[in-house]
Amino acid sequence: MRAESSAIDESTVAVGQGPRSGPGAPEGGAGRSARHRPLGGVVQAASGVLAFSLTFPATVWGLEGFGPWSLVAVRSVLAAVLAGGCLLALRIPVPPRRHWGGLAVVAGGVVVGFPLLTTLALRTSTTAHAAVVVGLLPLTTALFSALRVGSRPSRSFWLAACAGAAAVIAFTVGQSGGALSGADVYLFGALVVCAAGYTEGGRLARVMPGWQVIGWALVLCLPVSLPGAWGALAQEPVTSGWHGLAGLAWLAVGSQFLGLVVWYRGMAAVGIPRASQLQLAQPLLTLVWAVLLLGEGLTWAAPVTAAAVLVCIAVTQRART
Repeated sequence: MRAESSAIDESTVAVGQGPRSGPGAPEGGAGRSARHRPLGGVVQAASGVLAFSLTFPATVWGLEGFGPWSLVAVRSVLAAVLAGGCLLALRIPVPPRRHWGGLAVVAGGVVVGFPLLTTLALRTSTTAHAAVVVGLLPLTTALFSALRVGSRPSRSFWLAACAGAAAVIAFTVGQSGGALSGADVYLFGALVVCAAGYTEGGRLARVMPGWQVIGWALVLCLPVSLPGAWGALAQEPVTSGWHGLAGLAWLAVGSQFLGLVVWYRGMAAVGIPRASQLQLAQPLLTLVWAVLLLGEGLTWAAPVTAAAVLVCIAVTQRART
């Protein structure tokens, strides 16, 4: 199935069902919805990127009050409670068995793997250096998409994507002094598992609402995250302070749930490869937040890299896939 072939509107498709047809199906409105869907999908995917750009600074704040294992487990539990409450309140049925494998990949990649590995990395890595993984994520997601859902982006798409990734890598490595740290193992591992989770989540979001994809993935992790949070809190000291609590709150609500909701909706509307390229702007946004929230320095290279990245994003959005 091609990622860009037929993004399905949530209002006309239920889990396990096909599109509405027959006399009662909308006609003129469907065409207008299809025309507006790409722009709306870009806006939603961009909103997800904005939410994700705060993840690393929020993690640094969260580590001021919690240990790394506690922070990851508790954020997952809180997000699962929020998602599970929404699923129960709206009486959403359990997804068909055929979707459980995909939800497990989403859970392992974006609920457990990426948060855990990046949190462990941020104990010793700066926010700027950790942004390297985000700079590589769009290209890796496009590669996973080509393997998993059969998308075949054009040559101009790949050239622009590689150029944008190269610009982001050069910028972030330059910000960290050009040296690689021991945290790189965690960061590259996070890159792989997150790309797999994004790709599978984007695929599932074409047959079920995006918020249900991440909602069920979070609920699926509860048998692991709940005892994990209990054990981690018993072993790791907790320090009171508003930085730690604010970081935990954003990670649970913004990064782990709401951000993924709009992100998966955006990927379902515009296709996984195109949506993934919007993340090229995420490292630069993260660096802005790092200056404002963490007091990290920013060099003159930021606006130059930002301009190059925006050009690459524009090319990928226009390239035929």
